[in-house]
Amino acid sequence: MLRTAAEDFRVEELMPFVPAGAGEHLWLKVQKRGFDTELVAKQLARLAGVARRDVGFAGMKDRQAVTVQWFSLYLPGRVDPDFSGLPPGVEIQEAARHTRKLKTGGLGGNRFAIVLRDCLGDRAAVTRRADDIRVRGVPNYFGEQRFGLGGDNVERARAMFAGEAKPRDRKLRGIYLSAARSLLFNEVLARRVADGTWERLLDGEAVMLNGRRSFFVPEAYDEDFPWRLSAGDIHPSGPLWGRGEPPSRGAVRALELAVAGEHPELARGLAQAGLEQERRALRVIPRDLAVEWLDAATLRIGFSLPPGSYATVLVRELADYSVSQVSPVSGQCG
Repeated sequence: MLRTAAEDFRVEELMPFVPAGAGEHLWLKVQKRGFDTELVAKQLARLAGVARRDVGFAGMKDRQAVTVQWFSLYLPGRVDPDFSGLPPGVEIQEAARHTRKLKTGGLGGNRFAIVLRDCLGDRAAVTRRADDIRVRGVPNYFGEQRFGLGGDNVERARAMFAGEAKPRDRKLRGIYLSAARSLLFNEVLARRVADGTWERLLDGEAVMLNGRRSFFVPEAYDEDFPWRLSAGDIHPSGPLWGRGEPPSRGAVRALELAVAGEHPELARGLAQAGLEQERRALRVIPRDLAVEWLDAATLRIGFSLPPGSYATVLVRELADYSVSQVSPVSGQCG
């Protein structure tokens, strides 16, 4: 069972650099519990006396969790504001000046500490599976939260592409575009998981560099490729759909085009929206994965993931869990 309490799901942003210590932007490391990221951004803007657009953050964090993330406020020529009026559950841990605004995606990764309760099953199997994941990683699916409640975001994307609905703002439009892209990617990945090629390099593969958005399509694989793949330096990739055809070739491209052909309204809509063809790694290898049994039925999992990868996807590889709502539901561990 996941999320029995907010403290059972902890996440902390890992920044790729240290703030400069001077500049027009005040960066704040904030711990929050029971608040979503957008609400905290509005609270910070109110107390600082700035517009919401002058507050930046790298990514959205769960409300039903204890999260630590960075925000930036544009305060040229101004002293640091008094944030004592923040509501209970929101605490500033650090403050530093920097030369630029914190932009979406500006992360080095996220560190997670997750507790599953009321577990049943083979504890030794969890340990063996964790050992395997440290080496092989897991399929890099987009998590269910990407698709909204009941997957509604994909249906809204279809309605938007058909001209039947118009999002009220750019943010919603972006959410629907992302959901459509994510569905196509997940379906390609699911087929490669089914045929056992999600962690292999096929002929025509668009090879992704670890920790980067760049990729290349080699004419042939030399002797360096197997150890680079084994070391996690490179990964097979799948499409983030946009204009034109995917850069992959051969059977890889054929599969990707076949999936797009099964959802023509999504593929066509994404292209007409002006998105370019991009790539996402088919696998993700966590850093510092550790599992610990706190008692006979309570499992704690710690790990770090790169930006854009989902903790719940990794946890699902270790345990068949349910999310706690009003009444607890046990998850099968192992």
